[in-house]
Amino acid sequence: MDLDSVRTFVAAADAGRFQEAADELAVTQQAVSKRIAALERGLGVRLFTRTSRGAELSIDGQAFLPHARELVRVAERAVSSVRPGRRPLRVDVLASRGAMTGLMRGFHRAHPEIELDVVMLPPIETALAAVRSGAIDATFRAVAAPGLPLPEDIESVRVLDEPLQLLTGPGHALAGARSVTVAELVGHRIWMPGIVPGSEWGAYYADLVAEFGLTIEATGPNFGSDALLDTVADTPALATFMGELTRLVWPAGHDLRRIPVTGPTLVYPHSLLWRRDNPHPALAVLRAHLATTVAGQDTAGTWTPGWVTPR
Repeated sequence: MDLDSVRTFVAAADAGRFQEAADELAVTQQAVSKRIAALERGLGVRLFTRTSRGAELSIDGQAFLPHARELVRVAERAVSSVRPGRRPLRVDVLASRGAMTGLMRGFHRAHPEIELDVVMLPPIETALAAVRSGAIDATFRAVAAPGLPLPEDIESVRVLDEPLQLLTGPGHALAGARSVTVAELVGHRIWMPGIVPGSEWGAYYADLVAEFGLTIEATGPNFGSDALLDTVADTPALATFMGELTRLVWPAGHDLRRIPVTGPTLVYPHSLLWRRDNPHPALAVLRAHLATTVAGQDTAGTWTPGWVTPR
């Protein structure tokens, strides 16, 4: 069924005259007559009765009119859903409790008029494919890990260096420390389950081990943050790294400790990635917001891998 014909039928039904419908649609009266005639042939009924006063709806036309209005409304909603600026800005934040979720919450508070659709799409290959296909508008990732060059149509900007903290249970040897140096971590087992070799996180921790001689174990399946907290709380020999801005809640009995790491401060670099030709106007607003609200990078006394691009 031709939507232009349906739209023309609704306009003629509302106007009561084909000429007035033609004026409203900016077409000729002949075009209006042809569209309605084609619609009538397709439906096999007469939609109008022509009179000296104009065009009156037939019984079939009266029955068809509410459905025709709904067809027009559905078509308009379909177009609006993909029109830049009319659909939500879709952004991948990787994890619901991470720092990037906090950044997007801050953006939402600053710009409540912008509708958002926040998703989580690990791993990076999935997120990049979604950005390139237009399924999402942007993603937060580390850029650029060795062996993972960005496609030419993807742009990025480094938006946040997040310090790592040591997370321990109450029985850990470092549990009472107000801060620990990287040198003091040598010889301690740091458990990071679920790290995939070759991933952005895998590349980051591989460089960390090579640089400082730390013992980082990625053994066992990743059952999520709750299972990780349970294990660290009950195992004095294990600790883990956690981003300073990661939001976690644990039972009081766990008595977990979040301890700053210094000498140097280990930071994880987060970047915003988007397709170069993405026209969504809210994407530019997000980038401007991040540029004005996020602290600078590469400050003295911090460490990031050598493959991280300076801001």
